[in-house]
Amino acid sequence: MSGNPYPLGLRLARRRVVVVGGGAVATRRVPALLDAGADVLLVSPELTPALRAHVDAGRLRWEPRRFAPADLDGAWLVQVAVDDRVAAAAVSAAAAERRIFCVRADDRAAATAWTPAVTRHGPVTVAVLGGGDPHRAMAVRDAVRDLLNVRTGLAPAGGTAAGPAGSPGGGPAATGPEAAPGSGGRAPVAAGAARGGGVPGRVALVGAGPGDPELITVKGWRLLTEADVVVADRLVPGLLLDELRPDVELVDASKIPYGPSRAQEEINRILVERALAGKFVVRLKGGDPYVFGRGGEELLACAEAGVPVTVVPGVTSSIAVPAVAGIPVTHRAVAHEFTVVSGHVAPDSPASLVNWEALAALRGTLVILMGLKNLAAITATLVRHGKDPATPAAVVQEGTTGAQRSLRSTLDAVAADVAAAGLRPPAIVVIGDVVGALDV
Repeated sequence: MSGNPYPLGLRLARRRVVVVGGGAVATRRVPALLDAGADVLLVSPELTPALRAHVDAGRLRWEPRRFAPADLDGAWLVQVAVDDRVAAAAVSAAAAERRIFCVRADDRAAATAWTPAVTRHGPVTVAVLGGGDPHRAMAVRDAVRDLLNVRTGLAPAGGTAAGPAGSPGGGPAATGPEAAPGSGGRAPVAAGAARGGGVPGRVALVGAGPGDPELITVKGWRLLTEADVVVADRLVPGLLLDELRPDVELVDASKIPYGPSRAQEEINRILVERALAGKFVVRLKGGDPYVFGRGGEELLACAEAGVPVTVVPGVTSSIAVPAVAGIPVTHRAVAHEFTVVSGHVAPDSPASLVNWEALAALRGTLVILMGLKNLAAITATLVRHGKDPATPAAVVQEGTTGAQRSLRSTLDAVAADVAAAGLRPPAIVVIGDVVGALDV
């Protein structure tokens, strides 16, 4: 007899966890390990762009090669995220020799540990094991999450309805975005209902918020639980991917600044192709889909192909990140306006659409996204056009996440201070007197 699993909450802070594989499964699993504070060693010849971003940020160590048994020396847990059963069995055997629990994505029956379906509600973490059936676990997990939301007044608009949830035993169904006569703009759609059966596909452009997974909207999360395909950017909170159904196709469309990227045309093609095949596709984007997110291009591509699109706004980092760093973008008697611009194009470039001279003359707050690379040129341009060099300035790296770092400076010194501090993208630059408005 195999026996029932014994549930545990593993405290992995500063303990070695080995992840074998660098594809979509690892992309989904690594963020939760990092959130737990684990010392993650990733072993794989290749990585997705999202995982490479974690490596570049120093959050984990990467060995760019195939697995060797010695990789498990000193490990407390190993997660096998490869679909090669022979390679996975070799990792599993090495783990058994060392009495290390092993999670296997390719074969749950051969694993010595299972990853549960998880939902997080503030300090509460709910983990559900479905007796080896991940669909059943997800259905129960979602029902518990709905209950927690109801008890705190955060239930999805329109509530939930009983019905299939893509699992053998059925489960809760979420409310979908399609309008129907007399429905007030909403019609009940069971999770996974877009799959097969000639049901037309659809696309949802969902803003995931600035980085904290709890800052996605209730509607955005609900649609994410219904998705058949998720096309995700690098700035999407990784813990959201950890909550996807196991059968969801995850497409990593990460765009790492100044590094490898998937062409926007390819992303558009994937959205249209999967939707025309009858899938419900969620394009999950950091922040808001339309704030420098190319959501408009994706909507136009879908519209041209006749694919219906739902747009779910997201909490934009341009406001949220300064806020969590103690900087209001407006404040009574300090700033009555704020302007958000992209800094990814240098001020002197012919491709720049920003009127930097006009911005230098404004009295309000200037928020710059994607401007770290060109920060020295941007600040020099503003000073040259008359902006006071002593104007307060701040830079916030990875705002709303556990890796958040903040720096306060002045317009003429902030670029040098950022370089000295080693701050890196993603980061928000705030220029204006609001930077010190809440200092007490």
